[in-house]
Amino acid sequence: MRSWLKSAALWALATGMGVGAQAQIVIGQTAGFSGIVAAGVQETTDGAKLYIDTINARGGVNGQKIELVSMDDKFDPKLAGENARKLIEERNVTALFLTRGTPHNEAIVPHLDKHGVPLIGPSTGAMVLHKPVLRHVFNVRATYQREAEKAITHLASLGMTRIAVVLADDSFGADGLAGALRGFEQTKLKPAVQEKFNRAKPDFAPLAAKVVEAKAQATLMLASGSAVVDGYAALRKAGYGGQIVTLSNNASSGFIKSLGEHARGVIVTQVYPGERSSNYAMVREAQDLAKANGKEVSPAMLEGFAAAKVLVEGLKRAGPKPTRERLLSALDGLQKFDLGGLEISYSPEDHTGLDFADLSIIGPDGKFRR
Repeated sequence: MRSWLKSAALWALATGMGVGAQAQIVIGQTAGFSGIVAAGVQETTDGAKLYIDTINARGGVNGQKIELVSMDDKFDPKLAGENARKLIEERNVTALFLTRGTPHNEAIVPHLDKHGVPLIGPSTGAMVLHKPVLRHVFNVRATYQREAEKAITHLASLGMTRIAVVLADDSFGADGLAGALRGFEQTKLKPAVQEKFNRAKPDFAPLAAKVVEAKAQATLMLASGSAVVDGYAALRKAGYGGQIVTLSNNASSGFIKSLGEHARGVIVTQVYPGERSSNYAMVREAQDLAKANGKEVSPAMLEGFAAAKVLVEGLKRAGPKPTRERLLSALDGLQKFDLGGLEISYSPEDHTGLDFADLSIIGPDGKFRR
């Protein structure tokens, strides 16, 4: 008898169906909570939790609360793929959410396809997740190519003709470079320097020397977190005084802090309105919730916040006890959904999401300014 009771208790605990327990919708996330992108990952996740926690406090979605299970992949693509497998096969998640990194998401997609699991709001603008359309991936933010293209055309509009591009030797770097080259083509310019570095073991000193020798007026750095910080430090050590530009994957308060004394004047592209753009209802909503929780909104938090709004809306439309299949169907039929001043639509032929891209500069107060 005792053995039976023990087994029943363990089953109830494992399935979340113990006495008084409320049914959960389990959502999985794998991202680099440690490693070079940790600051941005944490802020993006904090933004998502702002909205998810609010929904849960109001009773959840169709009477079920959302449980976000986050795993640290240390920004390692192989570990990201393994974490995704565990979340899908062992935790039986309804969906994956806010996965980070281009090669990392490439490692995750086969697991989505194998088990029919939707991925909502991958925290990357990789074109490989947009075209051709991937059945199980629902992007929310704009592409890196769009950002890089806008960065180059903006610099050219300021009269700059010698622009260097330094990129990580991985799929993220290649993706951003494709957009940058479109920008060069539009402005009838060519890169003053175009150099790759080893993502795992970067050596920035020789790259910095080439950028200085080319007298580049600006340098677009297509890399993540501390790699950009270290590359920037090497450029300054080499005597470089030009403009530094990077993409929205570095749009976090943690990135600004890591730049230290070099932060002021760095341009960072953005894929959402400014965190102080109160003319957008979504930004006002995030500001109010953050203030109530003693926090301050950052661009990275807005990305997570927006992705969470899409996740919750999809779950609402999937009905009571949403399955993976029902959620996929609900998202495919999501048309003209207002995030709060930004409209998003999906169809079986289009999982692109938003196309918003803008530029910001880090001010003397350590804040992003538009």
